[in-house]
Amino acid sequence: MYKIGIDLGGTNIAAGIVDDNGKILLKKSVPTCASRPKEEIIDDIASLCYELTSDASMDFADIDAVGIAVPGGVDEKSGEILFTPNIPFSNINICSILSEKFSGKKVGVANDANAATLAEVMCGAAKGADNAVMITLGTGVGGGIVINKKIYSGSNGLAAEIGHFVIEFGGERCGCGRRGCFEAYGSATALIRMTKEELNECFMSGESTLMAESSRISARTPFDAFKAGDAAAARVIEKYISYLANGISSLINIFQPDVFIIGGGISGEGKFLTDLLEPKIDEEDFARTAQKRTKVCTALCGNDAGIIGAAFAV
Repeated sequence: MYKIGIDLGGTNIAAGIVDDNGKILLKKSVPTCASRPKEEIIDDIASLCYELTSDASMDFADIDAVGIAVPGGVDEKSGEILFTPNIPFSNINICSILSEKFSGKKVGVANDANAATLAEVMCGAAKGADNAVMITLGTGVGGGIVINKKIYSGSNGLAAEIGHFVIEFGGERCGCGRRGCFEAYGSATALIRMTKEELNECFMSGESTLMAESSRISARTPFDAFKAGDAAAARVIEKYISYLANGISSLINIFQPDVFIIGGGISGEGKFLTDLLEPKIDEEDFARTAQKRTKVCTALCGNDAGIIGAAFAV
């Protein structure tokens, strides 16, 4: 049977027809235009799903269920979206609304980061695993937890805010309002901040650095300069990797998952990133002498993770 997975974002609504192996047969997207009334956005979601089956020369009856992944908190059992930042979907039962538009077809909802983790378990980097934890390293630090191949969302749908446990008491201010959160040290935003701080130190001391040649400082800037042998970049990467490994080790110590997955833009560094992390994680892993250890790897599903995970979350 086939399912439709929908990845609702602030910029685009992406949807795809997904088979039982996690393969996307066809996908399409439309702009969200999130400032519109929710009714218009929901109508576009429904239209997109019907267009998909038509373009795939399928009858909508061939679709077993529909899942939607959304940013924010959800109650998976009731189908209610508790809140969504930047999209007017808070406090609505998206499952019942869409089910009515799909003639009673089963509809499920999941947080987008949790859905991405489930995608990696079902057909990505953690395929075959029962338990996995994933972090996404972007503007912030997101993530998800899968236990026994099921999303863990807590008693209120708000679990797995992985970026918001404290690793540096009284440290950098986080976007959530706390100080010292993992997000404030492990995100791409944090790496850019560390890079700019090092560049300022180099400017003050007169030390030359390849990082100063970048027209725009990004998370790639220190990695590229480090690979070229730049000493200042090496200091930035050492600092960042130490914080990142500290956060990952803490999560591994709590969950001891089969697989720990790193996603988001920085995960594009692939094995180069995991090779830097693993020695530091080994030092801090409580189970470092155990016969069975958590595998640390980078994500494989990419931008399709939300679609695939939403389909499997039904």
